[in-house]
Amino acid sequence: MISHSAGKPVGPDLDPPPGTAPTGGSGARALRARTDPGSWRRTRSARPIVLLAAFVCAACGLVYELELVALGGYLLGDSVAQTSVVLSVMVFAMGLGSLLAKRLTCRPATFFAVVECALALVGGLSVLALYAAWAWLETYRATTTALVGTTLVIGVLIGAEIPLLMTLIQRIRREEAGRAAADLFAADYVGALVGGLTFPFLLLPAFGQATGALVTGAVNAVAGAAVVLWLFREEPSPRTRVLLWTGCGLVLALLAAAAACTGAIERVARQALYGAQVRLATQSRYQEIVLTGSARPAEARPAGPLELFLDGRPVVCGPDEYRDHEALVHPALAARPNARVLLLGGDGLALREVLRHPSVRSVLVVERDPVLSELARRDPALSALNEHALDDPRVRLLNAEPLNWLRAGSEPFDVIVSDLAGQSPDSRYRSLEFFGLAARRLAPQGRIVVRTGPVGSDLWTAEAGLRAAGLDTVPYQGAPGTGRACGSARPPASAFVLAGRTQPALALAPDGPRPRSLTVDGLRAAADALAARRPAAGPAPQRLVG
Repeated sequence: MISHSAGKPVGPDLDPPPGTAPTGGSGARALRARTDPGSWRRTRSARPIVLLAAFVCAACGLVYELELVALGGYLLGDSVAQTSVVLSVMVFAMGLGSLLAKRLTCRPATFFAVVECALALVGGLSVLALYAAWAWLETYRATTTALVGTTLVIGVLIGAEIPLLMTLIQRIRREEAGRAAADLFAADYVGALVGGLTFPFLLLPAFGQATGALVTGAVNAVAGAAVVLWLFREEPSPRTRVLLWTGCGLVLALLAAAAACTGAIERVARQALYGAQVRLATQSRYQEIVLTGSARPAEARPAGPLELFLDGRPVVCGPDEYRDHEALVHPALAARPNARVLLLGGDGLALREVLRHPSVRSVLVVERDPVLSELARRDPALSALNEHALDDPRVRLLNAEPLNWLRAGSEPFDVIVSDLAGQSPDSRYRSLEFFGLAARRLAPQGRIVVRTGPVGSDLWTAEAGLRAAGLDTVPYQGAPGTGRACGSARPPASAFVLAGRTQPALALAPDGPRPRSLTVDGLRAAADALAARRPAAGPAPQRLVG
């Protein structure tokens, strides 16, 4: 399977070549045991140690791969495309690395140490480097190119591991290639399983992406380079051995320095991305959450308005945020019944508008990210902006994935409000399955309203999904913003779709609150304008597997 160098193999516990006469009465093994008391111990432990190194390196390699997949989805959106790009480039690069490693098997321990040090450095720093590229390069193409380039380098280094490890295994004890490959690939695949489970359940929640990658790099350097260098220390010359150990130490020092500076690097990058007033940034299991502006509502004017970003996508944009939330909620609650409301999305701002209707008796808020809902409840500025809506006795908060939760229950609701447009880069919350499950939870005279973002393909795809779920629809728009918000001098008005089992009418509740930005005439004029712009051949509904 792997070509081996000619000549006497170098390494611990090497069986004598066939036909070689034993030295002394007890053979070469006994002689080595007499001259080197630790040789028998190394003889028994060398092979398991190399397999353990393969196990750890495989786990680290899969963590790097998952880091790149997750980061591509977070930073660039379109998680399906980013996952496909990362995985395909990674597999190609691993094949390329395996081919290139054929030239390195003459000195497998030396080159394996070099590969592992390089992999630890590139993989460990990959998240910080890509985040900085996303913040400062400011173009989608540049960040995508950086992602592909990083994936290519990491894949080549991972691909070089197996040929080198196979050569080391054979240098410890020559055996039939299939048996050696079975042991090595078993360690590799089990390590990949452990790495795949460690990333979402340990590294990401405990360290976050950036520090988690640095920790993985340090483990990679120690388990890969250091263990092999210690075990096969006879292979490199004394000078080369000093250089290799020095390089491994420098890699660990660089990773430690990067870990110490991670917070500062992220702060500078976020200031370049969001402005100088970033005051809170946290990475939950689901997304990066960034708040800008003052922590105190009274200081909003000098310090700038509060803005909320999820994975870089603006969700709450400056002082005009009430325009979108009024347009989302009030037309849906204009008709009766509206006593039981289901709100999907938990920053509390749409909930604030729902609770202004005195006819609402209960509201169930379903939010997948407990960090976001806790922030909406505890952050001084955000909780003041949503008027402490999550503490209202009519409100019940449930942290669950909305799509799965809709499937599991049967409780009916008079009004369903979906405020999930900015909460996922993929289209799960605009899919036919999502709308079909939501329609199943509507009371006989119930309504559902969906925020789709600016007028475009997402609006018509959402309308097609609601219609395919058996509902009549009315697209409409809210009032456009009047000032600068989230980097735009005049952000476009969001579009919404109101739907019901019968054709819903655009209106405002006569006994409800008086919106600051909406009028009945304005809503109906916006609906007429959108109806004129509806594509003659509308898009097909988006499906989860479509």
